[in-house]
Amino acid sequence: MENGINWLPMIVAALIPLVIGAIYYGPLFGKAWMSSLGITEEDLKDANMPLIYGTALVLSFLVAMGLDFNIELTHKECSEAGEIVWGSFHTFKHGMLHGFFTAVFLAIPVLVNNSLFQRNSWKNILINVGYWALTFALMGGLLDAWN
Repeated sequence: MENGINWLPMIVAALIPLVIGAIYYGPLFGKAWMSSLGITEEDLKDANMPLIYGTALVLSFLVAMGLDFNIELTHKECSEAGEIVWGSFHTFKHGMLHGFFTAVFLAIPVLVNNSLFQRNSWKNILINVGYWALTFALMGGLLDAWN
């Protein structure tokens, strides 16, 4: 969207962590993830899921906003009049690169740092790192291609 914020891609991108998480922490790595934390499915039954999913959605929207602004600011150009021209280079693949590098240089160091102090196992850390690297890449791809 020229000279404005296109909110719809950020809203859709905010759904990506929930969808990927349902698959990633479900049939793909659910048992390994629970095992790495020393918990069972029974331990998860008393959770306040509306609160968890609602909070996750709000935080995912903030991630989508941050990724979108990062991508847009990286791809700005100036017109002859000195005005910023948005949307100079947008592809899904290039957006995935932005998302992946944002995960590698920002999100993953924070995640690993916290996990080490929490004494999480390396198995748990690697499962979570894989999820966030994939999720940031997909979010970045969608955001860059949509704009």
